[in-house]
Amino acid sequence: MCGRYSVSNPGSILPELLDHDECLNVATRYNVAPSQCAPVVVVHEEQRRSVVEMRWGLIPNWAEAPTIGQRLINARAETVGEKRAFRDSLMRRRCVVAADGFYEWQKVQGGKQAYFLRLKGGTPFGFAGLWDRWCGLHGQALETFTILTTVANELLEPIHSRMPVILGKEQRDAWLSLGTDVRRLNALYESYPATGMETFPVSDYVNDPAHDSPRCLQAVSLASRSTLF
Repeated sequence: MCGRYSVSNPGSILPELLDHDECLNVATRYNVAPSQCAPVVVVHEEQRRSVVEMRWGLIPNWAEAPTIGQRLINARAETVGEKRAFRDSLMRRRCVVAADGFYEWQKVQGGKQAYFLRLKGGTPFGFAGLWDRWCGLHGQALETFTILTTVANELLEPIHSRMPVILGKEQRDAWLSLGTDVRRLNALYESYPATGMETFPVSDYVNDPAHDSPRCLQAVSLASRSTLF
């Protein structure tokens, strides 16, 4: 799964995802957590991309209550087209979630060890996402998103069995185009190559979703125990 991630350099990430220059006022985030708002890229009818702040945890438009979003922070790529919560969004409301890294926790003796994963060199990227708009009985509206996941690559597999779907530039273009054939979409769900990624352990400071500072990204030593890397 993907339960935390970073947007630590929005000034670099977002122009690349948008493919055009735009005045953006997006906060730097080091520890985005479920139920929090974060920037996603969507495409309008005129095919122009824009950034929208949405809440993480998809609430389907047919849901009776918004609490369902707490369970829908991720969608399994292998079955996303079969699930009622995601089917319509897969066809009509795809988005790219801005990011430059994500966290995962490895079970170890006595607890869990957090790791930060990113593309080599800290290159910005986007997760494959879906979004929806939910309207309550009293007219309140919420726009929310979920992140697709796939099987972990060789780098991540010792830490966790799943990883977010990371899209390269050409893949992002295909993902955002509503004219893309479903078979082409299925081809986008491959795990990102392990050779293009790097990881390092971080402290349990990141465990608290209220913590959102550069300290979340600081590497720590695992000298006290053997490491897989």
